[in-house]
Amino acid sequence: MNFDIPQDLVDYLHELDDFIEQVIKPLENRDDNIRFFDHRREDARTDWERGGLPNADWEALMARAKRLADDAGHYRYAIPGAYGGRDGTNLGMAIIREHLAAKGLGLHNDLQTEHSIVGNNVGALLMLAYGTERQKAEWVEPLLRGEKSYAYGITEPNHGSDATHMETRAERRGGDWIINGEKTWNTGVHSSPYDLVYARTSGQPGDAQGITAFLVPMAARGVRVEEMLWTFNMPTDHGRVSFTDVRVADDTILGGEGKGLQVVQHFFNENRIRQAASSLGAAQFCIDQAVAYAKERKPFGKPLAVNQGIQFPLVELQTRAEMLRALIHKTAWSMDTHGNFTVSDKVSMCNYTANRLCCDAADWAMQVHGGLGYSRHQPFEHIYRHHRRYRITEGADEIQMRRIAGYLFGFMRQQKPKGVE
Repeated sequence: MNFDIPQDLVDYLHELDDFIEQVIKPLENRDDNIRFFDHRREDARTDWERGGLPNADWEALMARAKRLADDAGHYRYAIPGAYGGRDGTNLGMAIIREHLAAKGLGLHNDLQTEHSIVGNNVGALLMLAYGTERQKAEWVEPLLRGEKSYAYGITEPNHGSDATHMETRAERRGGDWIINGEKTWNTGVHSSPYDLVYARTSGQPGDAQGITAFLVPMAARGVRVEEMLWTFNMPTDHGRVSFTDVRVADDTILGGEGKGLQVVQHFFNENRIRQAASSLGAAQFCIDQAVAYAKERKPFGKPLAVNQGIQFPLVELQTRAEMLRALIHKTAWSMDTHGNFTVSDKVSMCNYTANRLCCDAADWAMQVHGGLGYSRHQPFEHIYRHHRRYRITEGADEIQMRRIAGYLFGFMRQQKPKGVE
């Protein structure tokens, strides 16, 4: 077995580093753009006059960075070559996402918004996997250029982790579909012109089949943003949205009638391995910073680093990071080799372990840095606040463990969902 990172990926990481230093860092430091990444001025990201929404200048800056990355051939790494991408692999994305996150916060890779110069582009990848030819022609290129987007309407106020019991329903009427229900934690809905709304179209609560995904225009009659939900980590782009007799046509369905849950599962596995890699990178950043500070900080006349009380917790964290890195690489490679749905248990292992590790690493980095670590002069409290979210929003720790147990004890089996080629 060869555990070396492929040479082409090693070379590409150097290429990305050069692009960051020559293009992204100068932009980050121009016109006081650094205020959005200055830990002391984090509230620059929040537009308090608009109810806590993201600052428009901040979002425009990230959009500009993406355009520069796209022009340089980086943003579409994971996209097929036919659409201007590099046919990037899941393994490649995992290695890249960890590498960028391990550099710390910055315009090259902002953990709070999942912005990156190497785009995750889940929306475009789902469209390529499940869209009709007409939908691909209409959506893919605008999605990649940032001219079009859609949010994800999965979670409901009364149903969080269990998507099979959703109360939002869609019924056929006069050749169209009428949607009624409510979604919450619609991330990105403050600016997206569409919401990918999952609704039951047949079957009974608890059934895996019978859920359909609809691309609903936010401007459609009956769609209403009820509130934007404030969180541990501001600003907010998470909306609670109601749908009252919203009429949409058949061609708004993504992935086929009754097969929406398969779209969700595809999204979850592909996104979560990359998110796990980002959490690992952020954890490694915290560990590295804590080690470096422990070497130079000298209370009582000697470096903190000589104390086993400092050494041993960081040794434990680094050991966990090394083991997790091996599992993430193996899982991503398996996804590339055998398909997204063949390693669902491993994806869950990577995800909940990485998110716990990042929170623990950020917490210990704060402890090693003392009062300075807790302050906003260092990024650790920001990293903690952001990644604490993922222990809930990427599938709660307990749900991930329940999923793993399903495979471990034989209640579930690795397979492609019905209807997925």
